[in-house]
Amino acid sequence: MNRPFVCLVSEISVDGKLTLAKGVSSRIFMTLMDHESEIFLHKLRSENDAIIVGSNTIKIDNSNLTVRYVEGKNPLRVVPCSNAKLPLDSNILNHDAPTLIAVSAKADSEDVDALKSKGAEVVVCGKGDAVDLVQLVEELRRRGVKKLIVEGGPTLAYSMLRQKLLDEIKLIHIPVIVGGVDTPSLIWGKAASTLKEVVHTKLTKHYLCGKHLITEYTITY
Repeated sequence: MNRPFVCLVSEISVDGKLTLAKGVSSRIFMTLMDHESEIFLHKLRSENDAIIVGSNTIKIDNSNLTVRYVEGKNPLRVVPCSNAKLPLDSNILNHDAPTLIAVSAKADSEDVDALKSKGAEVVVCGKGDAVDLVQLVEELRRRGVKKLIVEGGPTLAYSMLRQKLLDEIKLIHIPVIVGGVDTPSLIWGKAASTLKEVVHTKLTKHYLCGKHLITEYTITY
């Protein structure tokens, strides 16, 4: 492929939710994970060349996206942010790991320069209002990224799924029920209205990690 192998990794409740409510950090939800599952997640990070999350997830969660519970190299942190407007005190702008911000050609040059001043590398991917994800993953492959994990959020996951950029899904099941009509679920975006539009998956593995069930799926387009 002219792109990396891409795996979506997420914690998820029994009813398919990613957090407690819309706009609430998923880091609160992740406190329900036991240490074995935290090790599982960080081992996955160490085994991949890059990790990608949406800009809204960065604004809400202020994630570090580094490897802390196992020995291993921190992956390249990648954030698509079309307008280059990320808080300059974001943890991803620290020097614990390299960070790549993808913006559109319409991003303000002052905002781009501000990100660069914090040590991030900024690349233009897309001529329109939004970042071109296909162009971004191809750019990552040219940079030597062979394995990429997606850790959020649901809008980014939807966009990558609809553009056939996801190959695998790994879920850490949290044994709680959250509820809520607008509580973020694994995939947002436009719902399939017919069976022809659904994306099929195949369960390849299921096992316990600590007290949590892990399920792994391949995606068939």
